[in-house]
Amino acid sequence: MSYVQTVIKPDERILATGHMHWIVYARGTITLLVALVVLLLPVTDAIAPLLRIVGWLLVVVALVLLFQAWFLQWTTEIAVTNLRVIQKRGFIRRVTGEMNMDKVESVIVDQTLFGRLFDYGSIVVRGTGSGIEGLHFIARPIELRSTIVVH
Repeated sequence: MSYVQTVIKPDERILATGHMHWIVYARGTITLLVALVVLLLPVTDAIAPLLRIVGWLLVVVALVLLFQAWFLQWTTEIAVTNLRVIQKRGFIRRVTGEMNMDKVESVIVDQTLFGRLFDYGSIVVRGTGSGIEGLHFIARPIELRSTIVVH
């Protein structure tokens, strides 16, 4: 059962859920592509063993990066309900943030050029006395912001 499902109140209903964008896999994917190029390069006998070692090390690094991205995506939950905004990150070391809708003052969306092209960005929810920070690489951030602001 998800964290959001465990903390939701009986009179509360989920209006929208936020998800991390697939772009979190970009570093691992690019590293894996570089590793494959290094491994498949036609080279002379003198440097072939060195390039193979470098190539396989890059494969290991790429797999670690891909696993980290998957784990981050799997352990991050964002939900907007009719009463509050809920965010949870982490598995063993859990970091949560909740803000009642009546305390929300503003919602800031930060998108880079690539973020605009691929529809991802960072969201900061500011409220009276506190805020929810750290919502990075969120898919469809404008849509999520609109859900928060409307309610």
